[in-house]
Amino acid sequence: MPSRFAIIFVLSVLGALHAWIGWRLLPALSGNTGVILLGSLYLLLSSLMIPIGLLARFLKVQAWADRLTWVGMLAMGFFSSLLLLTLARELVLLCVPLLWPALAHQALLTWSAVVALGGAVGLTLWGLINARRVPAVVEVDVPISNLPAALQGFTIAQISDIHVGPTIKQNYLRAIVDKVNALHPDLIAVTGDLVDGTVAQLAEHTAPLALLQARHGSYFVTGNHEYYSNADAWVAEVRRLGLTVLMNEHVVLHHRGAPLVLAGVTDYTAHHFDPAQRSDPHAALAYAPADSGVNILLAHQPRSAEAAAEAGFDLQLSGHTHGGQFFPWNLFVPLQQPYVAGLNKLRNLWIYTSRGTGYWGPPKRLLAPSEITRLRLVAA
Repeated sequence: MPSRFAIIFVLSVLGALHAWIGWRLLPALSGNTGVILLGSLYLLLSSLMIPIGLLARFLKVQAWADRLTWVGMLAMGFFSSLLLLTLARELVLLCVPLLWPALAHQALLTWSAVVALGGAVGLTLWGLINARRVPAVVEVDVPISNLPAALQGFTIAQISDIHVGPTIKQNYLRAIVDKVNALHPDLIAVTGDLVDGTVAQLAEHTAPLALLQARHGSYFVTGNHEYYSNADAWVAEVRRLGLTVLMNEHVVLHHRGAPLVLAGVTDYTAHHFDPAQRSDPHAALAYAPADSGVNILLAHQPRSAEAAAEAGFDLQLSGHTHGGQFFPWNLFVPLQQPYVAGLNKLRNLWIYTSRGTGYWGPPKRLLAPSEITRLRLVAA
């Protein structure tokens, strides 16, 4: 549970930003006192519901926790767009009089406020539809040097960052599982951040994972969110569902007679929660056969890539970034991660970063669609 100081600080900042939005928009939208009071009441409730939505998971009654999270996260998504558009409106109000002095000032104030409010509503609805639809399949060919002919066309279905929790439940995950199985992949990789909650809260909703089907099985590595909800319990639960959990270790698969090494590491930040689970790509590849046709690493965060390249991997599959999920947060991802989305290369290592199969926080995706990835190994 966050400290009292942290809660007070967040409430103060949210309250100040909501008040500023109200001050800048409401008088311009209407001179009616009733309208201004209703708008002010909504902004006050929004500033309270956002932190309540974030903290609702600590409630013991799950149904209420889920409802409050839904309301709070929708409010957060709307507030994010409204704040951004209100800031953009301020720039317009500064620049337009300098460029077009004859433009009626009151009309500009009113119409710019209407555009800001309407735009926030539209972006929130568009983002909600994008977030809640079943993810599309993204096809990616990965060129591997000296790939054995037997491994040509080997397919991996990757899902990542589903975040089963208050707003993502069993039906959503079942639709993902059905779509993955329809790809008939050789291997399935689940690259972390599966859940936002405890096993007791979510075991019913992660059950569809047991239905995953692939020629060489399904594999899982921990993400940072597993460690927020007792990673050891989730590792045991995922294994119970039939997936192989790779924790700084590897397996050797034989496909049409050719060996393939599949390794997995714990989350990049795992040692902050359990020093014994420090992420280690070198340990994951230790004692692997030298004649492997390709070495593949599952690592939740793209920033494992430097160590993975040093260890001798050919391909790393990651997630974590959500591709930024929605503007402007995509601009901040590069401050923490070397890659935001898609296929990139670091020396001899290919890194594929999924935009995620679910979402975190606000049910909102803009210009960063969720995905189920079908990767195919091809000769370079």
